[in-house]
Amino acid sequence: MNKKEITRLAIEELEKLYPDIDCTLDYEKPYELMFAARLAAQCTDARVNIVTKTLFVKYPDLQAFADADLEELEQDVKPCGFYHTKARSIKEMAQKLIQDFGGQVPDTMEQLLSLPGIGRKTANLMLGDVFGKPAVVTDTHCIRITGRLGMTTNTEPAKVEKDLVKLLPPEVSNHFCHQTVQFGRDICRARSPKCGECTLNYFCKHYKGEIKKK
Repeated sequence: MNKKEITRLAIEELEKLYPDIDCTLDYEKPYELMFAARLAAQCTDARVNIVTKTLFVKYPDLQAFADADLEELEQDVKPCGFYHTKARSIKEMAQKLIQDFGGQVPDTMEQLLSLPGIGRKTANLMLGDVFGKPAVVTDTHCIRITGRLGMTTNTEPAKVEKDLVKLLPPEVSNHFCHQTVQFGRDICRARSPKCGECTLNYFCKHYKGEIKKK
């Protein structure tokens, strides 16, 4: 079975499981999603949502974040870990959005990557969820699952993204990545995946032993 066929089956099966799945980070304004994604690095979305529930009330707009006392902001985001770096990134992002983009989140990959602390994963998340553009968000679940299925042999996010862009229809790419996140949490876990319960196992190379199991 080639990669195109595997991709088609994966899209069909995940759509059956998670037809209405969406981003699990809570936000109302575009920049809030960007800040939440920054906080989510090496932290669970659930914990981030707890922190941002009060954070976005305390700092109600970009100017409030731009003017924030850095040490105080660090304490506000401390539960998300790596709080020195994350707080500085958020403050600098707010400043740059105001200074360079008129307080609006830009809608191109190049411009998004010019923001402090923003990599391709978050940039793709913004392009897909906020602007409705084709995007491939290669988070750890997406990389693991597409690797196990045999859609890619790479593990580096940028390389996996390039592989998946060639395989996924643009109109479903962003939704597919959200589906893999939930599927990775529910079934295809990093450790002790529930292969026996998996509705994708009939075409999964990992399950069939064609890929070395870890």
